[in-house]
Amino acid sequence: MSLNVDSAVVAFTFKGGMLPMTVMELSSADPEQIRQQLSGKFSQSPAFFQHTPVVLSVEKLDEPHLALERICAVCRDHKLLPVAVRGGTEPVRQSAWALGLGWFPPVAEGRARVLESVGSSPVQEVAREEPVSESEAPTLATRLYRGTVRSGQQVSASDGDLVVIGAVNAGAEVLAAGSIHVYGALRGRALAGIHGNTQAGIYCRELEAELLSVAGNYKRSEDIDAQLLGQPAEVHFTKEQLEIKPLG
Repeated sequence: MSLNVDSAVVAFTFKGGMLPMTVMELSSADPEQIRQQLSGKFSQSPAFFQHTPVVLSVEKLDEPHLALERICAVCRDHKLLPVAVRGGTEPVRQSAWALGLGWFPPVAEGRARVLESVGSSPVQEVAREEPVSESEAPTLATRLYRGTVRSGQQVSASDGDLVVIGAVNAGAEVLAAGSIHVYGALRGRALAGIHGNTQAGIYCRELEAELLSVAGNYKRSEDIDAQLLGQPAEVHFTKEQLEIKPLG
């Protein structure tokens, strides 16, 4: 009896990947307090809350009986999609699995940091790896993509730069370990330096982006100077913040 499987009947294959993920780091377990802050953030940045998958980090909480189901419901009410929980005790892990969520162990101290703080409020956003210094940055390969990146589509270069000979539509996403070059309109989300390379940049012929990120440092459309919209632009991480300026 042959154990070989005909490739024609194989329904799927497993592949490893490095997908960027927004981490919602909780410093309060009160669902109503979280709801109040999310409501404020939603009114400020509705484009960000469009079925964005998030990992709920509970590493700062000391509550073995976390109201995880209620917190997830609050997130979904604001168009965030919890996909996993990071950290917590054994009851938290069991609760995550019971809700159909994944579970990740806590990140080792010094391995990740919170980048965008909202003061003493209960939610902090977007965790990332420690940045890669210029001297440590590896030589990266370049991926060339010809055509329009359409809404709902994701194009990535996990080992180097990404060059798009075309536009990136609203609702689309482009990602790269290195820099991103768009020879057209950038209307979707662009995330450069996804492994922590702070020397990466974003360059485009027409800036209309929903979200820009370099090494985990984010700016949304409403944070971009209106004078730069519709113009050629470049984005870099400078002096602990994103700098967006005319391309030239």
